[in-house]
Amino acid sequence: MENLKIPKKYESALDLHDTQVGIKTVKDFFQGMLSTRLNLQRVTAPLFVTPESGLNDNLNGVERPVAFDILNEGQRPAEVVHSLAKWKRFALKKYGFNVGEGLYTDMNAIRRDEVPDNIHSIFVDQWDWEKVIRKEDRNMDFLKATVRDVYKVLRKTEKFMSIQYDYIEELLPDDIFFITTQELEDMFPDNTPKEREYYIAKAKGAVCIMQIGDELASGDRHDGRAPDYDDWQLNADIIVYYPILDIALELSSMGIRVDEKSLKTQLEKAGCTERAQLPFQKAILDGELPYTIGGGIGQSRICMFFLRKAHIGEVQCSIWPDEMVSECDKNGIHLL
Repeated sequence: MENLKIPKKYESALDLHDTQVGIKTVKDFFQGMLSTRLNLQRVTAPLFVTPESGLNDNLNGVERPVAFDILNEGQRPAEVVHSLAKWKRFALKKYGFNVGEGLYTDMNAIRRDEVPDNIHSIFVDQWDWEKVIRKEDRNMDFLKATVRDVYKVLRKTEKFMSIQYDYIEELLPDDIFFITTQELEDMFPDNTPKEREYYIAKAKGAVCIMQIGDELASGDRHDGRAPDYDDWQLNADIIVYYPILDIALELSSMGIRVDEKSLKTQLEKAGCTERAQLPFQKAILDGELPYTIGGGIGQSRICMFFLRKAHIGEVQCSIWPDEMVSECDKNGIHLL
């Protein structure tokens, strides 16, 4: 319960029925704008993969996937995806996408080790997207331009929702502020990474924090990143300040994906060079997959932000501790 924040005098402007209408309004508008802005085609994606494929997202390397066996295949093991970060790149080649074209999909996952609070749930729903780029596009300018495209969609969605619902005021600034994790550490050397994110997000309103995963000058890492999809020098998180909870709220994680050189380097740094023999990773090292940029955008996080909700459980169905449900209900936070 120490993870639960109760805003003072919180009262949802929408009842449960109208909240469901609002969720659909946000999702329909946002994904339509995103697909147009980034030239993305909606595709069907898997809920589970086999562990030997190397396609599951390893996240920070310690989270346990939900695993099961398939009876009619001799109890063959399978894992519910943590995300589709790797699968999307494979799919772009398989489905014949060209440079400048991309895909997006609804990604549903179960993260059994997540600690539930106002913005975290064991159920994760994202728009996962991926786009084919040229090798020469693997640079910081291209990353920033794509971040600005995604941010423009966020701002247009907020403006649209403010027109649909009188109680929603626009919070997002005109422009997003860019900063690297090392610059952020230099700015706030005595604070934790989460504290740094809070201070910069509150100061700027919306911030893009870049270069996540590698060691900083202090020897620490800002946050964990799997070594075999994002290039740690060319990735980013989009974080906004959310006054309802007085927090820094991450809405999207994205990045230019590893090439042959950065994959080899990052596997060595992470101490897992054995992954180079897995089918997906081997295909990258052998130059068989396209160069891409991609990311995940939290559907429930987006809905929570644009509907000004105090708890992610107000916009998604999940399982919560009984004490949390009771405490939320007593304070006008009605979970779905």
